[in-house]
Amino acid sequence: MTSLEFTSQVQKISLTLRPAAMNLTRDADDAKDLVQETLLKALLNKDKFKAGTNLKAWLYTIMRNTFINNYNKITKRSSNIDSTEYFQYFNTDQNYITHNGATSDFVVRDINEAISSLGTDYRTPFMMYYIGYKYMEIAEKLQIPIGTVKNRIHIARKDLKAALQVYAPVGASAADATETVED
Repeated sequence: MTSLEFTSQVQKISLTLRPAAMNLTRDADDAKDLVQETLLKALLNKDKFKAGTNLKAWLYTIMRNTFINNYNKITKRSSNIDSTEYFQYFNTDQNYITHNGATSDFVVRDINEAISSLGTDYRTPFMMYYIGYKYMEIAEKLQIPIGTVKNRIHIARKDLKAALQVYAPVGASAADATETVED
């Protein structure tokens, strides 16, 4: 399918997207924006469309996923969770209480050393994930499959837990740490 054919078919189907967008957003302006964003993503990613498949379903999927992503962004930004009741459990283990800050300096140094001891293949995706990148973004930036990204982050976490076992809560063993990672 040529770019011209693809674009003309998308334009024909775009008229049917508006009612579905209205159904999702419940607002005329938001529906228009959603349709525009869907069409933009479709045109930018036309190489990902496989000829012979249902173009209308592909566009609806893009629209639904776009709506969900936008909704999640909005709710994350505007959600204020009252976490005061959880603070009573935060760092109550005697191993973590410091009075002069020296112990926390050792902990931070040990964590940094453990992270730098990871191989670059594991450290880079782990740190990108830690600072907030999504799996897909990491895969795109590093140009590796998403499964490889998830595996490397998993292995990095497992290695860090083993390296920092000395800081595990009293009574926790290395086997417990491994089980937690695999869950």
